[in-house]
Amino acid sequence: MEKYLKAFLLQKSWKFKKIHDLDILLEYASEFDERLNIFMDFCEKVTGYYFTERYPVLIPSELTIQDIENDKADAKRFIKALFPDEFFGAPIGDVPI
Repeated sequence: MEKYLKAFLLQKSWKFKKIHDLDILLEYASEFDERLNIFMDFCEKVTGYYFTERYPVLIPSELTIQDIENDKADAKRFIKALFPDEFFGAPIGDVPI
């Protein structure tokens, strides 16, 4: 999601910044499209996934594979909001966007 957000921003001539927090990147993206604000809570949640993975000793987590599976549909909706023409295919069990 970070890469999609950065790609969206770079298309808008945003000056690249080394940021991993999706909610901060979303704030920049929302300057170009306010409708993206509906994903703020989701971006904050997913940013937590990143830090838990990068710093597992410092940030204990009870994150499960099921938590991530549950968020896949929201991630796809978010990417579609950034790039409406993005195609994900339709593997078995995939959630429609």
